[in-house]
Amino acid sequence: MSGSDYDIIIAGAGLAGAAFALAAAQGGLKVVVVDPQPFENQLAATFDGRSTAIAYSTFRMLDALGMGESLRPHACRMDHILVTDGQRPSASSRPPSPAFIRFDADEIGDRNGGEPLGYMLENRRIRQALAEALPKAGVEMITPASLKKVDVEPGHACVTLNDGRTLEAPLVVGAEGRGSTVRREAGIQTLGWTYKQSGVVCTVKLGRDHGNVAHEYFLPDGPFAILPLTEQRVSLVWTESTRRAEALKVCSDEAFHAHLFRRFGEFLDSVEVVGPRFVYPLSLQLADNLIAPRMAIMGDAAHGVHPVAGQGLNMGLKDAAALAEVLTEAMRLGEDIGSELVLERYARWRRFDNAVLSAGFDGFVRLFSNDIPPLRLARDAGMAVVNRIGPLRRAFMHEAGGATGDLPRLLRGEAL
Repeated sequence: MSGSDYDIIIAGAGLAGAAFALAAAQGGLKVVVVDPQPFENQLAATFDGRSTAIAYSTFRMLDALGMGESLRPHACRMDHILVTDGQRPSASSRPPSPAFIRFDADEIGDRNGGEPLGYMLENRRIRQALAEALPKAGVEMITPASLKKVDVEPGHACVTLNDGRTLEAPLVVGAEGRGSTVRREAGIQTLGWTYKQSGVVCTVKLGRDHGNVAHEYFLPDGPFAILPLTEQRVSLVWTESTRRAEALKVCSDEAFHAHLFRRFGEFLDSVEVVGPRFVYPLSLQLADNLIAPRMAIMGDAAHGVHPVAGQGLNMGLKDAAALAEVLTEAMRLGEDIGSELVLERYARWRRFDNAVLSAGFDGFVRLFSNDIPPLRLARDAGMAVVNRIGPLRRAFMHEAGGATGDLPRLLRGEAL
């Protein structure tokens, strides 16, 4: 294939990579996506059990990409978030902790048009919407296939696939996760470590309405989140040591329900686990750069963070929005979209935000995933202060909603 066949070769058809492909195509760029998994396989309920807290600004992006109509029936508003520090959830025999923060969407409704704090969406629903939108936008998919090698040549990059085929384009984008081949070929190093924790994820049917409230309890072994979904369901993200998490994945239904009841108690009445359980190891990984000659990385290839604040995918989608905007503007100006001058605009836009958020989430986990008395007293006092100071609490909500800073057009709800 000649270099004129594509403008961008994208490695990885995950949520961030596919969203970037859609944005770039709608901006007028010709893209091809390469992924080891046929896209239809990614739509199965057993492929990914996670749900994502989509910030209200990120949902504007999904709207601008034409997916809002298909996603809204499956999106559950988060109108309230209750964060509690305690040894166990407040349903336990111990009295509830006095240390908590309550966030209410009504407090910032006058500034965000009545949006909720965010929307809970099952990842498979986002994949389904992308699967419907990508062909309409003319995005070509090559699956199953994976990148083996990237050679940078004057004016373009040549990609060799695992089956021997070669593709050429001015730019190669790595969005294939933490083990990114593009990042390796670019020689980009990473900083990171494991938390020796894993997240146990499952979906639960409740005995009563959840009231669109998201709960997050900070326990010594890690956070325990109860996140509202449609149809009177919630997504549980239950952080344990990796050894305990693996045991919870393979134990009998009776044993799992027994452990679950210890966390729930009578807090949400009767519960029923629906669907399989999933376990995801937790770690931090941050790339020391986002670009190299003819290459750029985004999403988990650039930053893998702890899910404590539910911001991992929001960060990846913000990468996608920023990179798509930079490239479409460069294309319209007649610039070489793979040049260092163009790619540096993307890196400069996203580098600081990614680093600050990654460091902040890591510090948050280390502060709360312990039961050291002096630290516990300090953080409980801090939570009480935040809860009592309205402007500070509202600032946290705007930040979590992703509506602060220099936003890409897509996150403002504007098409490219």
